[in-house]
Amino acid sequence: MLHWIVIFLGIALVAGLLGFRGVAATAFGIAEVLIWIIVVLIVVLVVGVLAAGII
Repeated sequence: MLHWIVIFLGIALVAGLLGFRGVAATAFGIAEVLIWIIVVLIVVLVVGVLAAGII
């Protein structure tokens, strides 16, 4: 999933430099959503591991 974030941020950067602000905003929005999904997954996994008593 990090690979997709880098791709969408790259698209946003290039589109922004070329003046395609709508495409840049959309690509950045998708990257932002993916980042939040990763953060939520990490928190859920950490809570699950701590609740299971593995660590």
